[in-house]
Amino acid sequence: MQKAAKYIGVISGLATITLWAVLNFFNPHSNITGTDTIVISFLMLFLPACLAVISSLTSKQSLMMIAFVWSLPFSLYLVFTPGVFALFGVTCIAYLGCFLLMKLSTNRKI
Repeated sequence: MQKAAKYIGVISGLATITLWAVLNFFNPHSNITGTDTIVISFLMLFLPACLAVISSLTSKQSLMMIAFVWSLPFSLYLVFTPGVFALFGVTCIAYLGCFLLMKLSTNRKI
């Protein structure tokens, strides 16, 4: 179960980073000249995704929960948008699933 948690965490983190790049640099509806959107989405999506990848690789449960809670508000906002960016909600829920798998695997070891 620990390997599954590791794979889910890394894949969801990398998927979020990829979606973030598409949202900010390849989205025809985004404002390229404004940096406010890039900075806010960097803080609310990119950094928690990096934290989720680090958490998965180091098996730190608390960091995964922090990544989930940190990215939840912005991910919920994007879930209600039409298009591919609703997948941010899926990756955020994957953080929670990864946390639960990590928690279950440590409880079974005890």
